[in-house]
Amino acid sequence: MDHVSESAVRAARDLRVVFSRLRRRIREITQDAGLTPSQESALTLVGKHGAATASALAGAEGVRPQSMATTLAALEQHGLIRRAPDPDDGRRQLVTLTDAGRARVEGNRQMYDEWLARAFQERFTDEERRTVLTALELMDRLSRP
Repeated sequence: MDHVSESAVRAARDLRVVFSRLRRRIREITQDAGLTPSQESALTLVGKHGAATASALAGAEGVRPQSMATTLAALEQHGLIRRAPDPDDGRRQLVTLTDAGRARVEGNRQMYDEWLARAFQERFTDEERRTVLTALELMDRLSRP
């Protein structure tokens, strides 16, 4: 990498590794018997997007439409999503959460938030938590265009 400092390369690599580990840990915490990680991810995505088409969800998740269709079929069998005709285009279907799906997404979010808050409380000092908050403000810049 021309003209990129060693510290920038290390920060990029370390951040990717830490985020991957944290993502796996979150999946472990919120993983419930009966759904695969890709089903959990799609369920969360439907919760974030609200009513969306399967192709839009596939694009947002970075998977093929056929893969998303299989995932959505499983979620529908579990009673977590429903499909309804798009009022603007009857050829398409919109996917939304059922009450059970919404409860599951909220329950997962609450479990994660509680785990993370406890972990911060138990594993970090006040000063370290302030450092994390400062780092998060800096990281927020990466998430903006």
